[in-house]
Amino acid sequence: MNHRKFRLKNQIISMENTQVIVGLGSCGIAAGANKTYQKILELQKAENLSFQLKKTSCVGMCYREPLVEIIDETGAYLYGEIDEDRAIEIINKHIVQQTPVKEYIVQSDFMETVDDTFTREQVKIALRNCGHIDPESLEEYEVHGGYNAIRKIASEKLTQMDVIQTLIDSGLRGRGGGGFSTGLKWKFANSYKSDEKYIICNADEGDPGAFMDRSLLEGDPHSVIEGMITGAYAIGATDGIIYCRAEYPLAIKRLNIAIIQAREKGYLGKNIFGIQGFNFDMYIKEGAGAFVCGEETALIASVEGQRGMPRKRPPFPAESGLWQKPTNINNVETFANIPWIINNGAAAYTAFGTEKSKGTKVFALAGKLKRSGLVEVPMGITIRDIIFKLGGGIQKDKKFKAVQLGGPSGGCIPEYLADTIVDYDSVNATGAIMGSGGMVVMDETTCMVDVAKFFLDFTRKESCGKCTFCRIGTKRMLEVLIRISNGDGKEGDLEKLLNLAEQIKNNSLCGLGQTAPNPVLTTIKYFRDEYEAHIRDHKCPAKVCKPLLTYTVDDEKCTGCTVCAKNCPPKAIDGERKKTHYIRQDDCIRCGACFSKCKFDAIVLS
Repeated sequence: MNHRKFRLKNQIISMENTQVIVGLGSCGIAAGANKTYQKILELQKAENLSFQLKKTSCVGMCYREPLVEIIDETGAYLYGEIDEDRAIEIINKHIVQQTPVKEYIVQSDFMETVDDTFTREQVKIALRNCGHIDPESLEEYEVHGGYNAIRKIASEKLTQMDVIQTLIDSGLRGRGGGGFSTGLKWKFANSYKSDEKYIICNADEGDPGAFMDRSLLEGDPHSVIEGMITGAYAIGATDGIIYCRAEYPLAIKRLNIAIIQAREKGYLGKNIFGIQGFNFDMYIKEGAGAFVCGEETALIASVEGQRGMPRKRPPFPAESGLWQKPTNINNVETFANIPWIINNGAAAYTAFGTEKSKGTKVFALAGKLKRSGLVEVPMGITIRDIIFKLGGGIQKDKKFKAVQLGGPSGGCIPEYLADTIVDYDSVNATGAIMGSGGMVVMDETTCMVDVAKFFLDFTRKESCGKCTFCRIGTKRMLEVLIRISNGDGKEGDLEKLLNLAEQIKNNSLCGLGQTAPNPVLTTIKYFRDEYEAHIRDHKCPAKVCKPLLTYTVDDEKCTGCTVCAKNCPPKAIDGERKKTHYIRQDDCIRCGACFSKCKFDAIVLS
């Protein structure tokens, strides 16, 4: 990093060449970025300031939102946590007085910041434009190389198999969770001849804690569209569908804008980029939020207007998919990589990653870590580096316990396996899966029985109900977990869970059912002692499961202030003022009010 000094106040900077860019992704908007943008707009008009005010999306630093970037003749300055008051301050000082406000800067070329490690380890390919361009501007996308991949195909007269071979050589594997070779998948779809073919973008992101696809669609919708156009050319598709969950209104809005812009520019329609006979258009299909529709055949059923339920394979969608026509499905992140690979070549992509897992992977960091957000890292980085270098470590410097990788279909990886590298085979060996990229970090206060119960409850509710093992089996597993967390567990429960898990994995129809037991299996494998403490000792080591908690009063610390008694909802605390108090255990509802209100640490939780 170049540590130049900040410029002096009397240095003249042209305001016309200065850009003020506000991040308006969903995370920024939730943090108040719309108010920040409006305040800057008001100041610009009131003071007749001539700088350029622009919008962008999420750059990945969700933990620092709202973000405002100022780019002038001396460089770029990214400011974090800019509310309306701070917006006034940075406009007055940085723009008017030409003096950057050091204490709010989270990234610049002029000083080191605590956030530098968040970006230092990243390699952005899929996220290359997110947070840097206006997602509603086709022109800005093209300035950054947009649609050059299609131009390259047209100008160099690349055949369908040329494009497919480039993808095969790149080693790009599907980023939606399956990890199948994208090039081979396109090759299969290409091999089936039909007057109609479909290419579908799976944007039905449903994992708790996952927001990779949403951020990509909000921040760089044209890259996904260009990736789909490239895929359509390669397999001979005539129509494209983006299957996006309706809970992503901003993503859908920006996708619609981008599709209209591409259509008006002639990038969608007939004889695209002068390629005779290449006729392709697309539309958006809004999903109703069913997790099972992330599975290919269930997604296809939903697009056709049927209930989203999987079907047996073969035939695979490449042969008989939407409307019984050859169909190819990839997820958002996969398509976003395609233009970069075509433009830069397969070798440039294989320069990143491991032998069997090439390129980069986007992860959504959530949970008990200091920096939650979106990161893109080269395959081969360790889980520990992601959590501690990019994520900044654990909140309040507590002990790192585990990370849930792969969403409800994934598993919990314990701290002692945190040096596992991120690639498909290494992650699978732990019992988890790469999945689409959700990464939920847990600390010492997390109960692993409770975590397993949470994810299994999710998959139980999201089961389409078609096959008995998934529909009934997950319910029976959940009943056992609830009993254990309520203190009613008994010997043999773990064996019962393992037996049910085996039956569900081996006999469920689709990937949802086959992977539903993973959170339970990995938590039993790595945290069996916690299960046994719940069952045998009727104790929750993490002090999370309420029925297993006991609140008592430390006689030596209690001052008799009566605060605990006054705040106890069931009035289960007895004692006179200035005398030691006592909690009636039969009446205690274990709400924790006494524990949180006591100023003398006299309430003991065990």
